[in-house]
Amino acid sequence: MVGHKLITKQTPKDGILVKKVMVADSINIVRETYLSIVMDREHNGPVLIASPDGGMDIEAVAEETPDRIKTIPINITSGISRQQAIDVARFLEFKGPLIEKAADEITKLYGLFTKVDAVQIEINPLAETDDGRVISVDAKLNFDDNAEFRQKDIFAMEVHEDTDPKEIEASKYNLNYIAMEGNIGCLVNGAGLAMATMDIIKLNGGSPANFLDVGGNVKEDQVLKAFQILTSDTNVKAILVNVFGGIVNCATIANGIVSATKTMNLQVPLIVRLEGTNVQAAKKILEQSGLKIESAHDLDEAAKKAVQSI
Repeated sequence: MVGHKLITKQTPKDGILVKKVMVADSINIVRETYLSIVMDREHNGPVLIASPDGGMDIEAVAEETPDRIKTIPINITSGISRQQAIDVARFLEFKGPLIEKAADEITKLYGLFTKVDAVQIEINPLAETDDGRVISVDAKLNFDDNAEFRQKDIFAMEVHEDTDPKEIEASKYNLNYIAMEGNIGCLVNGAGLAMATMDIIKLNGGSPANFLDVGGNVKEDQVLKAFQILTSDTNVKAILVNVFGGIVNCATIANGIVSATKTMNLQVPLIVRLEGTNVQAAKKILEQSGLKIESAHDLDEAAKKAVQSI
C-alpha cells in the first residue's frame, strides 16, 4: 500500500498517496451497530445518534427505516448518564453482559468527545465480536477549530498536502475560503450571505470563483490578504465585495479595499456593495479614493455589474 494511491469515495478523484499504514488487531465481527456523538445546533449541544444497523450508510437507514435510529440529547453540563448509556446499548440490541460492556464503551466515547473538543465522533461499526467484546472498529472524528489553542497535539497532526494552498493561507488569517470553478471572485462577511451572493451571481448568468467569508471581526490586513488570495486564482476576471455591516464596520472594509487595490495595483474590475454600520463613511472613502471601484446599491445590482464586467 505504501507508495500507492488510495482512491475511495472520501478522497479526491486522483486519490491520496499512502505514506503510512496503521496495523491493528484482526477481530471477528458477529454484529455491527452505529453510534455517533455530534454537536447539534437544533438541540444547542451534543446529541447521541444510534442505530442497530451499523456497517452501512446511515443516511440510507434514516430514509428507509427511520424507526431504527435513535437520537438522544445529552446535557452538556452533566454529560451522559449511566441509564442513558444502558438504554442506548439495549436499543443497539446488545444482550446479557454485553449491555454493560456497550454502555461502558458509550460512556468512554462521550468522555473522549469532551476531552478532545470534538464536534463529531462517528463509530461505524461499533461491533460485537465472537469472543464477547464490544469494540469501536472504525472511527471518524472532527474537532472544534476554536479549541486549537488547547488541542495543539491533535491539530499538529493535520496534513495539508492535499489541501488547496489558498485555503491553507486563508486559514492563517482566519478567513474561510473554498475555491470553485467560476471567474467572479467573492469577498463577503458571513457564511449565509456568502452563499446568497454565489446564488445571485448564478441567477444573473455568472459563475462564482470561490466562497470567501471574512467573518465578523475583520481587519484591514485581512482584507488585503483576501484580495491577494482571490487574485492568485488566474480564473478570476472580476471581484465582487458584498458586505452587510452588523458587527463589521463598513469603513474598515472600505479602507481595506482601497489599501489592497493600491498595494496590489488591481487589474480586474471591482464591484462593491456595502450596507450597514458606518456605511456612509465607507462610501465616502471609496468615492474619494480616485480608484476604479464600481459601487452597487443592492446585491442584485452588484451581481449584474460583476457579470457584465467580464
